[in-house]
Amino acid sequence: MYEVLAFVYENCWGGDAYPGREQLGRKLSTAGFEREDILQALAWLDGLHVATLGILAPADRARDAASAENDQPPAWPASPDSLRIYTAHEMAHLGSECIACIRFLEDAGALPPELREVVIDRALAIPDSPLDPDDLKIIVLMVYWRVGAEPDVLILDELCDDAAGRLKN
Repeated sequence: MYEVLAFVYENCWGGDAYPGREQLGRKLSTAGFEREDILQALAWLDGLHVATLGILAPADRARDAASAENDQPPAWPASPDSLRIYTAHEMAHLGSECIACIRFLEDAGALPPELREVVIDRALAIPDSPLDPDDLKIIVLMVYWRVGAEPDVLILDELCDDAAGRLKN
């Protein structure tokens, strides 16, 4: 399924470019993906759509903050000083490496609380446990993609970097 999500990310960048479910299914089938992987990915993407309703990209958030018309709080309000406590189920499913990756992105200012919660929600929707850190990175990219946010170049490099290919000292 991750190959399907990576394909969607690479070929449909931008939340507005998200094709309809049937059109995307046909495109994925034409690209040669297996029917089961396509169905899993489409169900996962449906969940992503629901989880991101009401969450805006940072540029849209700044524009709406300046506008008096939008008095809606973020979908996942959280204080910047709040501390995220993981449940035992979340810790077991995500694993220490994925939690460390999420924390790194938070500390770097690249993953605000509302997006962090969407990432965790979508990671928990994956049956694999513990989640592989590379798979979590795909999930993070898909969340950025869905809300129309483009991560900082250094963060994007970290998310797309193949750590296994680095030289070890």
